[in-house]
Amino acid sequence: MSDEHVLICVAWPYANGPLHLGHVAGCYLPPDIQFRYERAKGNRVLLVSGSDEHGTPITVTAEQLGVSPQDIIDKYHAINSRALLDLGCKWEPNIDSRGAEYGGALFNRTSDPQHEKYVQENFLKLLQAGLFERKTMQQYYEVRPEGGRFLPDRYIEGECPRCGAGGARGDQCDECGQTYEAHELENPASKMNPGAAIEIRDTEHFFYRLDLFQSVLEQHAESRQGVWKSNVRAMTKQWLDMGLRPRAVTRDLEWGVSLPLDGEEWVGKCVYVWFEAVQGYYSCARIWAERFALSAGHEDGVSAWEKWWKISKDGTQPRHLYFLGKDNTPFHTVIWPALIMGINHAENGFSSSDPVSLPGPGDLHLEDNVPAMEYLMLAGGQFSKSRKHAVWLPSFLERYDPDTLRYYLGINMPENHDTDFNWPDFVERVNSELIATYGNFIHRILTLGSRLPADEGENSLAQFDDISLVGEMPEQIKKIHGQVTDSLETHRYKEALRGMMSVAQLGNQIIQSAEPWKYLKQGSESPEGRESLAHLAFGWRIARYLAIVTQPFIPFSAQRLWGDLGYEGDVEDVSWESALDWSAPMVASCQQPTPQTKY
Repeated sequence: MSDEHVLICVAWPYANGPLHLGHVAGCYLPPDIQFRYERAKGNRVLLVSGSDEHGTPITVTAEQLGVSPQDIIDKYHAINSRALLDLGCKWEPNIDSRGAEYGGALFNRTSDPQHEKYVQENFLKLLQAGLFERKTMQQYYEVRPEGGRFLPDRYIEGECPRCGAGGARGDQCDECGQTYEAHELENPASKMNPGAAIEIRDTEHFFYRLDLFQSVLEQHAESRQGVWKSNVRAMTKQWLDMGLRPRAVTRDLEWGVSLPLDGEEWVGKCVYVWFEAVQGYYSCARIWAERFALSAGHEDGVSAWEKWWKISKDGTQPRHLYFLGKDNTPFHTVIWPALIMGINHAENGFSSSDPVSLPGPGDLHLEDNVPAMEYLMLAGGQFSKSRKHAVWLPSFLERYDPDTLRYYLGINMPENHDTDFNWPDFVERVNSELIATYGNFIHRILTLGSRLPADEGENSLAQFDDISLVGEMPEQIKKIHGQVTDSLETHRYKEALRGMMSVAQLGNQIIQSAEPWKYLKQGSESPEGRESLAHLAFGWRIARYLAIVTQPFIPFSAQRLWGDLGYEGDVEDVSWESALDWSAPMVASCQQPTPQTKY
């Protein structure tokens, strides 16, 4: 059994609309699979994320609908957190069933006052350490007779100065992924009021000295070359090769974390959402410790978060995994590590004149892996919340069993290249794979087993349980299990799920070849009959194996199977290693198996 402290960080969705299936495939299903797997391995896992509730995506939506930003975030935080729970994502309970020392989960909100407190504290630490510089920048301003306003990035649209694509936002192009300053945009216009006159005006802001971290970030990226996926390495290298420049950490917008500063010049400004939102991984862990770990009896109380964030004095490190879509990669391999090292730098009493260094004992830890996903497309086009080109998660779950989606996205996950969601393929793969292979095997084992006589409370197959009669099948499955485990360790989820399905397919082949139905009434007095029913009994053990290993992918079906096999409790609490225990007690099975997939 493993015993690591593993922090799983999940990109924070904007609370300006419902989640769509592109979000699920790119950000929210992979970390849930990983969380469930890490728990089964015996690790101490803390899962953190929440709703990103500040910034212009929220204010734009609010203005378009004529409501307040608070109305928008309250509505969509509730919708999205409910949808993720309905999908089977383990955001509840907040404390692990094994105890607070094993971690738990928190899906929080950036509007949480405690989050604001920690962001402001870090802002002041970095400011006092001299890691900010104050300078004047140019920004678009919408001129109005009754009083104008500065226009943040999403309030401006134009042509990308890098690739020329239209519809580019004020600071980033969705087409090429490049970032730039708003004044670089070509043919700009106000998104909310296209006919309004706009002009460039000076405005004063604080900038984070990313340039001070160029060398140490290059060292860090080099140390991750054998871990990061090729797409993550490429995007990080692209940013570093362009050279890092100071980046604004404040903006002209009132909706957001307020600046912890006095002075008339800071009125109407807030902390830039890029600087604030990534700190949610840090604040969320601290809030989890304060609100849940303390009352649950964790020995470190409000400092429990440090087990998942800080490198111990003896050099033991927690393991950090970040799950996100590819467009967010540089924020987690360049910007967030630079902020973490800046916080460490400030807390260690250093200033901007001192060289920055990679974290050591007592410091906050950097990411170990960022298994960023490519895009899930919809009928060849990119999912888009703003263009309403999407299949919405809440609507999907109103009609379909969540495991059908978890299976389809798991086997079709955009790990190394874009993949496509289309309805005919979804129906075909669920019917021909999840139902016809997995479901059919389970149904055959339980149905055939229930036709054998047995005393009340006993498993009818136990009397035929003889592993010596099934040849090399246990070794075959052990080999596949090793491959599945290696795939999950390296975030190759499609490969892992295919391996699991190959075991179900092997199970079907075993039953078809052994023909146990011939001996259900005739008995097993002949050597052929005993060997045939021994294969049926081993099929039951394969079903037990599948219940344990598939629960990270299809938890509802795995739990139904666990109950049908006669086991009590939650299959998610069963250890990963015990899946290969061919001597586990054969408890009494359900006589009428339930459908494994409700479709």
